[in-house]
Amino acid sequence: MTARRDFSSLARSLNSAASLFVKDIGQGLLVVSHNTLALVGLAVVSVLLMFSSQAELRHKLESQALSWLSARQEARAEAQGDTLVATPDPDAVSRATAADPRDLNRQQAAVAQYLSHRYKVAPEPVARLVQEAWAAGPRAHVEPTLILAVMAVESGFNPFAQSAVGAQGLMQVMTRVHDDKYLAFGGNMAAFDPVTNLRVGVQVLKECIQRNGGVEEGLRCYVGATNLDDDAGYANRVLTEYEQMKLVAAGKPPASLQARTAPLSTQAEERVALLQH
Repeated sequence: MTARRDFSSLARSLNSAASLFVKDIGQGLLVVSHNTLALVGLAVVSVLLMFSSQAELRHKLESQALSWLSARQEARAEAQGDTLVATPDPDAVSRATAADPRDLNRQQAAVAQYLSHRYKVAPEPVARLVQEAWAAGPRAHVEPTLILAVMAVESGFNPFAQSAVGAQGLMQVMTRVHDDKYLAFGGNMAAFDPVTNLRVGVQVLKECIQRNGGVEEGLRCYVGATNLDDDAGYANRVLTEYEQMKLVAAGKPPASLQARTAPLSTQAEERVALLQH
């Protein structure tokens, strides 16, 4: 009997110790799991804070991810023999010379609409050029509509136009003569950036007007006809377009014009070549 009681007592003791051991293990696991979850949560919060405070890092990672996806798409296209799949370029829109015509004021919108219709060009790029003319004109003390009139006669709003004598871009600036003016914009290749060409052209036009004492003589200087008896009707053509745009900006209908016999860019090229020889 005594041995049986001792065995029962020992069994109860072992059972109690085992229960306590299991309980301690459970509590330990609970503490560890809580601490682990806390550490994971802290890590997630830290990462989120880092990404929200470092836009450059976030942008870099996004760009890398996009590049990886683009590479994958190109690889699939090549594997399938599809060479016409365009590579995504979400930054392309930032390089476009365009503006929403609805962002223009009344005068600007009227002029942009007139130019878009008359020269058969899209309203968005014309709206951007009108905005730039209205911004650059007051700084150079040149009427914005005069700037646009020079542009219309010189290139017909073709930003890649080039004359026989090397005048380039929207305002047909002689790049090799005024290459110093392009230094601030990265060099002569900027002649084919519409906004840069406009700004350099305005500077050249301003200097011509100041040097020759008036708009008409300034236009003759701009076209290179200062020392010639005839400017091939250039100044008159620009001033006519200038008057048209002033009427449009004032809310009046433009006067009727005789039909052009050739594209303006062709006429400008022939005119400049004639005056330079």
